[in-house]
Parts: sequence; structure tokens; C-alpha cells
Amino acid sequence: MWRLARPLWQGSAARAHARLTVAAVSSAPSGSPGGWYEWLAQSAPVHWAEDGLVALQAAAGLPWWAAIVCGGAVLRTAVTLPLAAHQSRLLAQLENLQPEIKKLAEHLRYEVSVRGKQLGWSEKVVRFHFKKNLRRIIAKLYIRDNCHPFKATLLMWVQIPMWVCVSVALRNCSVGAMDSEVQEQFSAGGALWFTDLTAPDSTWILPVALGLVNLLIVEIFALQKLEFSRFQKLATNFFRVVSVVMIPVAATVPSSMALYWLSSSFLGLSHNLLLRSPTFRRLCCIPRTKSDSDTPYRDILCALST
Repeated sequence: MWRLARPLWQGSAARAHARLTVAAVSSAPSGSPGGWYEWLAQSAPVHWAEDGLVALQAAAGLPWWAAIVCGGAVLRTAVTLPLAAHQSRLLAQLENLQPEIKKLAEHLRYEVSVRGKQLGWSEKVVRFHFKKNLRRIIAKLYIRDNCHPFKATLLMWVQIPMWVCVSVALRNCSVGAMDSEVQEQFSAGGALWFTDLTAPDSTWILPVALGLVNLLIVEIFALQKLEFSRFQKLATNFFRVVSVVMIPVAATVPSSMALYWLSSSFLGLSHNLLLRSPTFRRLCCIPRTKSDSDTPYRDILCALST
């Protein structure tokens, strides 16, 4: 029987894909007029992100580093958290369907086997009819419970474009592509060791922190999987590599981008942990599954300490 990947593969896959995309974008030159990056940097969604960030900073009167962090928190909380809760609800429904699917598959296997013997089908033909009818049965169950797996990818389709647009908008602000006045404000709008948001973090504190947070995300969800399919093992190792690769990448982009990436990852980790809370899951009407724990945080701490 097929197994469904947990939100790690989707939520993390979305973040990893977006980071690699923007990493290539941010390190590339502006390019010739009409190039794909030029088109992206001047696109309406990027301008909306720029205008929204400027409006937030002006309305709240925050320093730019705080405006970037708050902007990321607002997007994470208002957009991706509800979608992540919706994704968790769908995945829980799909997980709860597995016993029923398994039972129906066993019954179907018996019926097809008997029918095959009556009609003299070969083993290959028997397998073909079994798989064909099982797909039909599973599709009906998805319709019945309104939980098709594709709906669980909505978070990815929203999160990737949003993440890319905000990152490119921050780069525009940092290099003066938006407004030279904003660039000047960015150059003095940092804090602590990253006072210049237009320059890369020469201390590597932001990049290393980003890598550690991303690795923590991967390891926490890897610890919660008792059994791994081959694909899930490959995916886990892939995200580990991406987390490490993002460290030198984040050290080459403006600090404004590295700060946004770090704050976004930290909020993502916080929200993912929040979605493990039994109380919060009940508030979000997420069905209980066999894999749910009444003490998820204690289990995580115990697993990390061993």
C-alpha cells in the first residue's frame, strides 16, 4: 500500500524549491533588458511586495530590520498558517482512510484473483485489473471525504510564489532598483552586527543560523517518522543538503534577504510545532490519527536528546 508523506515533504519541499530559485536569482546579474529576471523584478507581485513593505514600515514606524521581520511574520501567520492547517486536516483524513483502503484492497485482490482463475487470466492481467479497480475505489473515497491529495499541495503553490516575490522585492530595495531613498534607508536600517541591510552578513551569523534552523526543521520531522520509504529517506537527505547549501548562499545576498529567510524559517518552525499541539489541532478541526501523540513536544525532546 502506498504511504503518504507528512507535511515535511510538502512544506519543506516548497521552502527548499523557493530558496534555490531565489538564490540563483539573487546572485545573478540584472541581465539584459527583457530578460527573465528583469521581468520578474519588475512584475506586479514584486511591486506589491515592495509597496506593502514600505507601507508597513511607514505605518508602524519600525526600523527596517524590524519591518522585515514583522512583514514575514504577518505573511506567515495570515497566509501560510491557515493553509498549513488545511493541509494538516487533509493529510489526517488521508491517513485515517488507510485502514479502509487496506481492507478494500484485500477484498478486491481476492475477488480479482477468483475472477482471473475463472477466466484464465495471466498473473499480469490479474495485476492490471487489480490496480485499475483499486485506483477507481480510492478515487471514490477521495470524493466521498473531499480529501484528494492534490488539494494538500495548495500551500506549496501559494508559498513558493509569495516567498520568491518578497525576496526579490527585498533585493530591489537593497540594490536601489526600487528607490534610491529606500536603499539609503536600508543601508542604515539594520541592527547589531548587520547594520547595513544592503550588504551581505560578513560575520556569517545570519546564514549559519538559517542553516541550523532549517536542519532543525528537517530533523524534528525525521524523528517523528518511525518507518521511512526509500523516497522519504532520499527527501530527508536532500533537505539536509539544501539546508547546508543555503548557508554560503545566504552569505552572498544582502542581509535584508538573509534576515527575511531566517525569520521566515523560524516562524515556519514555530507554526509547524504549533500544528503538533493536540489543543491547536482540535481548534483547527484536524481529525485525530493513530500517529498523533498526546505529548508531541516531550516526544521531540526525548528523541533529540537520545
